[in-house]
Amino acid sequence: MTDPPSAEVTDPRKKDPPRKEADTARRIRARGLAQGLAPPDIAREIHDQCAPIFGTSQIKAQRLAHGIALSDVVAQVRALYELEGKPRPKLGETLLSAYESGYKRPGPEYLHYLCGVYRVEPADLGLQGPCVCGNRHDRPRAGVQETGPREPDSVIGPRTVVTGGSEWAAKFERTSDPRLSRVHYRAEGPASGTDGDEEDIVLRRTLLQLLAGAGVVLDGQILGAVDGIRRRMDDTLVNASVSPTMLDQWEETVQGYGQQYMSTPPLRLLCDVLLDFSEVRRMCEQRQPIELQERLCRIAAKLSGLSGVIMIDLGDHRLSRSFFRTARTAADETGDRALRAWVSVRESLVPMYYGDPREALHLARRAQDLAGRVPSVAGAMAPIVEARALGMLVKRGRNEATPSAKRAIARGQAVFSQLGKDQVKDTAFGYTERQLAFHTGDTYTNLGDHGNAEETLRKALTLYPATEELDRTLIWLDRASCRLQEGEPEEALRTAKETILAVSAAHRTDIVIHRARQLASAVVAQYGDIRAAREFRDALAGPATVGITRKQA
Repeated sequence: MTDPPSAEVTDPRKKDPPRKEADTARRIRARGLAQGLAPPDIAREIHDQCAPIFGTSQIKAQRLAHGIALSDVVAQVRALYELEGKPRPKLGETLLSAYESGYKRPGPEYLHYLCGVYRVEPADLGLQGPCVCGNRHDRPRAGVQETGPREPDSVIGPRTVVTGGSEWAAKFERTSDPRLSRVHYRAEGPASGTDGDEEDIVLRRTLLQLLAGAGVVLDGQILGAVDGIRRRMDDTLVNASVSPTMLDQWEETVQGYGQQYMSTPPLRLLCDVLLDFSEVRRMCEQRQPIELQERLCRIAAKLSGLSGVIMIDLGDHRLSRSFFRTARTAADETGDRALRAWVSVRESLVPMYYGDPREALHLARRAQDLAGRVPSVAGAMAPIVEARALGMLVKRGRNEATPSAKRAIARGQAVFSQLGKDQVKDTAFGYTERQLAFHTGDTYTNLGDHGNAEETLRKALTLYPATEELDRTLIWLDRASCRLQEGEPEEALRTAKETILAVSAAHRTDIVIHRARQLASAVVAQYGDIRAAREFRDALAGPATVGITRKQA
């Protein structure tokens, strides 16, 4: 008697299906080719079947549909660059793998060439929006008869020669706004194509759209460019020659941003700051003489810290913390205790608005330790932030913190009275009288001291110019909180509603909506879902905010 055949060879159809992504994709591709399907159709089939199991991205599905390796795609992109007479790009297998894994997003230029390699549109790669060249990529390239020398589909970068009817490029060519000098900066410099240049392009395009009055959504591409610039500064700080005159100009530019901080819409200012931040990073790529390196790091620390402050306003506390981490790295290179203290006290605002007030308290006290006994901006601001954090703890039931909060206010006011004239003019790198009044009034509001709160907040409103909408809006919301604590929920919501409707769209950032929702939640918690609360929520759901709407209270 012969033994029965083993289960492994009895019926080949009963074998387990392939367990690897590449094996599954290979099987789907073979079947698709046998059916006469084109690679884009095969890619959709691969994505539909592999994404739920392996998390396969659409951009990776395109490569798998062609049956090629990462190195093949890189070689094809380089060949397209060579065909158009452009320098060899820095796209490599590591960066392409990051695109396929979703850790990074290709910038406009690399996206254009990837579309050309796969003969698809950006949507087929899982990326929204048209290609910047304005043309379709699904046309054949080989065997096309042309009457003249071939023009590249696009030359993306500071020169910005774009064919194919790109409306965005036409606006770029026509503009003569002197504020766009940085957009044309380095037009004769090194060729674009690096990751840094791609991210600069994203920010330049955003700045152009803002200047043109177009609505801009703070999406993943912009945030990726923002964080990419910050990360490269981290890299270059630990790895430069510039003249003292150039550094003088950069320091003046940084101080100018401090003057603009409260009056310029946050997203517009962020684009300006980060374009300059990117240029400073390029200067840091080579080590400088020690005295110049120290000044350069000081500029980097201020620009990174200011970017962190702006990201608080826009509502992305993760990116804000990242910028402050970069600012700390740069400030540590200078050995300037006052600068390090300024970074720390500004960072304390992140947990105060979006986290745990106890962490804000810790950072504020650390800033005071760094500031020491020499009167400084951080030495005045840190005790006030400490008082605000203690006031928030009192509001949560820690009444024993009230005396400490009032002593902190007194310490902050004492240091403020010793500051120089230049230090009390700047709203970003200094600390003004109107900011002191606003923050003190906010503390009194949380402490339940309505008399002092009303008096101080009213004084703050008289000091703030109408152009500084953000802080004025937060002051009015504090006054609404006072009305609520005095048992007037309808009046509180009416004040808050009028405030929200009055603020311009550019300044209606996430931090404003966050504070407004906190007020609405407090009303509902105490008085139920009254009609005024529902109307207030409807008002908040009206015009879109400038910020990250996923971080809602």
